[in-house]
Amino acid sequence: MPTSAIIVLSSIGALIVILAVSIFSIRMYRRHSFLHRLFKRGNDIVHYAFIINPSKPNAKSLKARIRQYCAQNGLKEITFINTELDKDGRECAIQALEGGADVIVAVGGDGTVRTVASALAGTSHAMGIIPIGTGNLFARNMGIPIDDIDSALAVATSHGSRFVDVGRLEMLDSAEDREAHAFLIIAGTGFDALMIDNTDPTLKKNISWLAYFVSGAQHLFTKKYTGTVAITGSDGETRQRESIVFRTLMAGNCGQIPGLSLMPEASWDDGLLDFEIIDTSGGIIGWANLFGDVLHQTITHKAEQSPFSTNSKVEQIQGLSAEITLDKAAPVQVDGDVLGETRHIRFSVEKEALCVRVPDSQSAA
Repeated sequence: MPTSAIIVLSSIGALIVILAVSIFSIRMYRRHSFLHRLFKRGNDIVHYAFIINPSKPNAKSLKARIRQYCAQNGLKEITFINTELDKDGRECAIQALEGGADVIVAVGGDGTVRTVASALAGTSHAMGIIPIGTGNLFARNMGIPIDDIDSALAVATSHGSRFVDVGRLEMLDSAEDREAHAFLIIAGTGFDALMIDNTDPTLKKNISWLAYFVSGAQHLFTKKYTGTVAITGSDGETRQRESIVFRTLMAGNCGQIPGLSLMPEASWDDGLLDFEIIDTSGGIIGWANLFGDVLHQTITHKAEQSPFSTNSKVEQIQGLSAEITLDKAAPVQVDGDVLGETRHIRFSVEKEALCVRVPDSQSAA
């Protein structure tokens, strides 16, 4: 090989190495700066209770890592409580509060976070989050680090907090279930709940939240839903519409999922829910148009359809509450947990009812 070629290849190799080292150094510097800012806020001398889902991968080693972190940072009062099949995060959080815990940390996915939040809403107790689930959508919306346990722990045990809204869903025609189920991200009825309910757990473990799209493809042509929708707006006025036809109807507190914006104007502290009524026609063409709508609002950050849509309909309305009466029972879900089927639903919101530990905050709690 000519000497000039060797020199060129060596130079290219050196540049690649320098670039890789630079990127790594920048990432490490940013992480160090991030942790330094958090530690400057000061750790609490309080009792932390960690609610952990033992079914999650590496739950045992994670518990050991949390113990080590707390010991290294002088956090001596810590408790671990495992969720169980007949004991969800809500019951665990209540147990922790009764045991004297000051801050409750949900260690798990959106389901664990949601159920812990349902117990803490309306109290003065802060909730921390160590995201180890599939989607971790609420943690992502709040800017809590994903796949970095130490950084998430630093956030959960620092002073920075925000008060966020808590959505509620009630199944009004269920004699067995009249609980106002909490949600922090999105609750809904119709296609979205059907898609979640039929997602393969094994596939979900292997390809994460993309497994939902695989399930969704199997239900693109299921029958539509019809019913009456009454939405109470921010002005207190209730507007009712009869015989609404839709694929799915959702109420959002946060609207961001990885790479896409389902509800670009949803805000977790405005005291409002963003209601979204979605319909498609024309078979696969309608679903393709709907995907184009989501891409359009992801790019524009506005709750509006693409000007090129012809076979999809996305209607977004902000309000304080909504009541849905369906002609036939449909599945409902809250933050990815399917609750069953119902014909009569009420959505509502509790403004700034939950205190959550977050990386950046203008107000501390």
